[in-house]
Amino acid sequence: MLARLQRPISHSQYEAEKMTEESGEVKPTKIVDARGSFCPGPLMEMIKAYKESKVGDIISVYSTDSGTKVDAPAWIKKSGNELVGIFEREGYIEIVMKKTK
Repeated sequence: MLARLQRPISHSQYEAEKMTEESGEVKPTKIVDARGSFCPGPLMEMIKAYKESKVGDIISVYSTDSGTKVDAPAWIKKSGNELVGIFEREGYIEIVMKKTK
């Protein structure tokens, strides 16, 4: 299970918390908690985290806005990055992307 943080985590925190390759789990480099924000808020917060990230970083966005399930994957595809997954969590949606460029 992914950690629940209110703000993006730093690269050093990510390195300290990274799972081993044997586990097969992906730990996000940044977690953006956009719960309670409405369109286009979650997408804008994801794009901000993307711009602050390095290639290879994993960005996880938490959102309660159902439109995020459509908007975020569309932007990820259009921007040429990788959609890792969309997960229904208890009371929110988690969108996970990998920055590839």
